[in-house]
Amino acid sequence: MAKKETQEAAPRGRRVELQGEVVANKMQKTISVLVYRTVRHEKYGKFIKKSSVIKAHDEKQVSKVGDTVRIYETRPLSKTKRWALAEVINK
Repeated sequence: MAKKETQEAAPRGRRVELQGEVVANKMQKTISVLVYRTVRHEKYGKFIKKSSVIKAHDEKQVSKVGDTVRIYETRPLSKTKRWALAEVINK
């Protein structure tokens, strides 16, 4: 019989990651992250900077207001929380 090769578990699709600034950390294990994106105007073609505030899960409560963080998309953790903290980039 041939040996079975061990395979590492591959991730189930691409990981969506965003980078933003922490604007609130008063909640338990949750941070609010301000994320900017550029969108092209439909009619005029000008690029517009839009922002969103996203709630992210911070299990160890390591991030503080003003930190630049990287977050990734995850399963729904609560009514508004669908992201989790990957790492703190700048303190």
